[in-house]
This record gives sequence, C-alpha cells and structure tokens, in this order.
Amino acid sequence: MKSVEVIYKNAWPYLQNKMNLPVENLSNAIPFYEKIMGFEQTAHSNSPYKSAILKRNEIEIGLSENGEDPSQDGCFFEVNDVQAAFDELRANGFTKENPDFSFQQHGATRWKVFFVVAPDGLCYCIGEMQK
Repeated sequence: MKSVEVIYKNAWPYLQNKMNLPVENLSNAIPFYEKIMGFEQTAHSNSPYKSAILKRNEIEIGLSENGEDPSQDGCFFEVNDVQAAFDELRANGFTKENPDFSFQQHGATRWKVFFVVAPDGLCYCIGEMQK
C-alpha cells in the first residue's frame, strides 16, 4: 500500500488569530509541533513576548507566550487525507490509539474529522472535506 503525502491545506483559528495561539512555555511547546505534527519553525521573536512562527506546506501558525489560556484556543486544519494525517501523527510518536473520527457539517460542507490536544493545551481539529 502506497503512503499518501499529507498536505495541510488551510488553518482556521477557533478564536481570532492563528498567528497568536497561546502557550505557557514556547520552548517546551515547539518540539511537539516539529516532531509530531511536522511543522517547521521559520521565525522566532522575544518581543513583545516570546513567539514563534511554524509552517507546514502553505499554512502558518504562530505560538506565543501571550498570557492567554491555551485550553480555550486552537485551529481547524484542512488536510487532503484525514486517515493519512492520523497515521502520520502516530508514526511520528503521537500516542492516541484511535482517531475517533466523526462527521461535522459547516454550511453546505461536510467534514470527516478527529481531534488532537497538544501537550501545551491547544486543541486542533483535523479534517478532510467530504464529497
């Protein structure tokens, strides 16, 4: 069976800003995104607080020690193949055994999704548009 290259196509924040997602400790958070989720750090800043930009395919997200509550934020990631995305996470060391796929309807679009809670507390919904 040929493996599918997982493409992250879009990122939509739950709250207002996918470039300012809150984490308590940036240095502790980044390895999960790089090793498990396959993002690459492309920028880092210490002003006005510690922050980093992470990129995968054509999408970017930002993590920030901005004092906000990580458990109240995250993003929805659109991928080309939701099963392959879960399989890749598992191969990279993600410990969740079962993706608990579900279906969500947003407007006229139906999505097959699963959820990932990062060690920093941010929650991500990873989904594939269903035809």
